[in-house]
Amino acid sequence: MPRRNKKSAAGRGRTNDSNSEDESFDNVSVYSHVSEVASSEATDELANERFEEKFEKALEQASEKSAQTRVQALQAICELLMHRYMPDFVEDRKMTLMDFVEKSIRRGKGQEQVWGARLAPLLVLQMGGDEGISKAMNQFLLNTVQDKTSRGLRCPCQVRTAVGLLSFLGCEDVGELVHLMQGFEAIFAGSYLRGDDKTPVSVTAEAGTFHAEALNAWGLLLTLIPSGDFVSLMTTGQNMFPSIKKFLGLLQSTHLDVRMAAGETIALILESGRAHEEDFLEDDIAELSEAVKQLATDSHKYRAKRDRKAQRATFRDVLRYLEEDISPEISIRFGTESLTLDSWSIHHQYSAMCTVMGPGMTSQLQENEFIRDIFQLGPRPTNTGINGNAKVKPSKLERHLVNAAAFKARSITRGKNRDKRSAVVT
Repeated sequence: MPRRNKKSAAGRGRTNDSNSEDESFDNVSVYSHVSEVASSEATDELANERFEEKFEKALEQASEKSAQTRVQALQAICELLMHRYMPDFVEDRKMTLMDFVEKSIRRGKGQEQVWGARLAPLLVLQMGGDEGISKAMNQFLLNTVQDKTSRGLRCPCQVRTAVGLLSFLGCEDVGELVHLMQGFEAIFAGSYLRGDDKTPVSVTAEAGTFHAEALNAWGLLLTLIPSGDFVSLMTTGQNMFPSIKKFLGLLQSTHLDVRMAAGETIALILESGRAHEEDFLEDDIAELSEAVKQLATDSHKYRAKRDRKAQRATFRDVLRYLEEDISPEISIRFGTESLTLDSWSIHHQYSAMCTVMGPGMTSQLQENEFIRDIFQLGPRPTNTGINGNAKVKPSKLERHLVNAAAFKARSITRGKNRDKRSAVVT
């Protein structure tokens, strides 16, 4: 009995010590979790600071005398804006960035103009579609494109593409949109069939790319025009828009980019018209279907294998829409959300945004409120805690206090463990 009592007493003693240690380690795990959260937030803040430092450095270099340095700086600025949504930081520097856009296009050459044109829509997207900035830069770019002097003639097609993107982001007046679309038509009209229904042979590969970009910009602006207005403008005989026969002729272009852009534009035209009239252009469907079917099954060996594959994939989708009224459907996943592209118009808008954002499109869909509004994704989801309450990012002082408390808890626990180890040794 006495032995049993001693054993049980010893057992009780060990159990108490164990419970005490478990409680200590539980406290450590709690504080450790809090410390990890604070550490993660501190890492995010450090990453933000590094982005801002790189941005500031690029801003300084964008004013250097060396053209190569300016090009590299503009490229760095664009890439930072593609991957990071930082409207507050950009807000304080918007006038400087607008100045870079104008100077790079007015005085620069080649790649400097290209990156200056890329910067314009990126700035508008960061600033939530600021109407003042959008209109100011769009007017400058439009004046440059329409300039008949050498300055206007040497502008790369990216400048004209930027005009279309800025108009899409900031223009709501139908009359103004129609006027801009007519300007783009004047460009891709160079690929129309000649009077003898022959394909123009003078269109170079560079000109073909230029015409395809203009076609894509025309289609992008079309997605903003109400269906009723579009049908009225298309069928009144006032030549406000090119006839469907013109687009049918573009399918015979020798350039893949023009053929594919024309096919997608035809789908956009029919989608907009059918939304208002079910039998829109019904008399032309048979001829359109035959031309599209030939491209969807094209096996000519003189075309590159990769080109044939891309062409067949695109025109199979167009043919299915013409004959069955079924649009291709794609789901884009980002974070815990997804965006469904289930119409030709939203496909076209998404592709246009991707040309601006590049590989940063996924993160922009999660963070950029203006882009989320374009695709009707609603407000950004908030992270929720254990009880379903929204987490609020703590201030620097709060994070400092949490880290200090965690450090104190670890120190106390380690001190107790050291005392016990030393007692065991002795």
